Amino acid sequence: MIIAAALAPDGQIGHSWGKAQAVAVGRVEGAALVAWEVHEVGWDHLHEQGSEGSHHARVVTFLRTHAVEAVLAEHVGAGMRRMLGSMGIRLVEHAQGDARAAMLAAAGHPPHDRP
Repeated sequence: MIIAAALAPDGQIGHSWGKAQAVAVGRVEGAALVAWEVHEVGWDHLHEQGSEGSHHARVVTFLRTHAVEAVLAEHVGAGMRRMLGSMGIRLVEHAQGDARAAMLAAAGHPPHDRP
C-alpha cells in the first residue's frame, strides 16, 4: 500500500494536507514500511497562488505520479476531501504522531513497542 502524509519538520504528521510544505510517501508491504521518500512540495506557499482548481490539479498530479492509495493528515479541507474521494483515495483525517508509525497503523499494522 502506498501512503502519503503531510509531514512536519520533526517527522510528525503535518497539520494541513493542502498546505503541506513537505509530503512523505511510504510503501507498506506486509507489516513493514519498505520505502520512504520525502518530497518538498511547497503547497504552503503555492496554496494561495492561482485558483483552488489549479491547486487541486497540482495535488492530483502528485498523487497520480506516486500512485498514492491513502492520505494521512491532521486536517483536510472540504474541497480536497471531495477530490480525494472522487479519486478513490482513502483519507485518514485527524492523523497525529510519528508519520512512519501512522502509515503502518493506516495499513493495518500498528507498530509494537519493544521492551
